[in-house]
Amino acid sequence: MTGDPRKLIVGISGASGAIYAKRLLVLLREARERGLVSDVAVVLSRTAEQVWAHEVGGDVRALGVPVYEGRDYNAPFASGSAGWGAMVVAPASMSSIARIAHGISDDLLTRAADVLLKERRTLILLARETPYSSIHLENMLAVTRAGALVLPATPSFYGKPTTLEEAVDTVLARVLDHLGLDHSIARRWGKDASLATED
Repeated sequence: MTGDPRKLIVGISGASGAIYAKRLLVLLREARERGLVSDVAVVLSRTAEQVWAHEVGGDVRALGVPVYEGRDYNAPFASGSAGWGAMVVAPASMSSIARIAHGISDDLLTRAADVLLKERRTLILLARETPYSSIHLENMLAVTRAGALVLPATPSFYGKPTTLEEAVDTVLARVLDHLGLDHSIARRWGKDASLATED
């Protein structure tokens, strides 16, 4: 059985970058309201809530999506037979990428990622660390070879973002592209953001 691409999991690790997760969840909620997404669920790592509270404030549950704790293996996406089609880990810590790369499903986040890989479904890892050690790079190569897409949380600037949210959206636009979700949150190269149009 192939997964339903409209059923999406958002994993939130304890890496810095909760702003990416918060904005992504807002965008996915809007996509659900437009009928582009049928289900969105969140799974938190052990330290995700602490980082979320520090960086963006509030509670992830306030965004109106089901939130699952790291040991809740009754979550619907803990098994491939449930048919969830895609997962984005945003942000993805180097620790979570390492565990995913080596098949260590020691919490629900890494179990869900393992399920997506074994079922040959979409897994996007929004890598958040700098600089990268050779261990980080080898783990990112390993997950790429296993079928994941490593998408570093690196904003682009050719569209001339003027706010933090616009810079974040240059990254999340690429995430939405790879999820197959139509959007207009960032300017596209060659259409309305080429160098030829700059002053």
